[in-house]
Amino acid sequence: MDFVNEQNDVLLIEDNEPTTYEEVLKSSESEKWLHAMKSEMDSMYENQVWTLVEAPEGIKPIGCKWVFKKKTDMDGNVITYKARLVAKGFRQRQGINYDETFSPVAMLKSIRILLAIATHYDYEIWQMEI
Repeated sequence: MDFVNEQNDVLLIEDNEPTTYEEVLKSSESEKWLHAMKSEMDSMYENQVWTLVEAPEGIKPIGCKWVFKKKTDMDGNVITYKARLVAKGFRQRQGINYDETFSPVAMLKSIRILLAIATHYDYEIWQMEI
């Protein structure tokens, strides 16, 4: 993607994160992206986040897509390659595939940090279902 500033200098701006699986395969970092995708699939398998069922007759399942993101440190150095498989929820329709919603699962590391802070400040913790 190119932009021109006020001095008519061409500025090259690179978008280093792929937006499709095809871009991942063509990327010079494809091995790292494919490893991130495998890690995501392994995590979903281990956590049993889905149940495989036959689609009802005449109903087209909701699609999904990969979302890719590089996690960097304060200096801009890449620390982690993240790949997430997400549902194309915008295709849901009321009364057909709209009744079930799902939320992301909290990372165990985040829960431990929260509990450590609560313990340090002697906070009371309550659990609730929303």
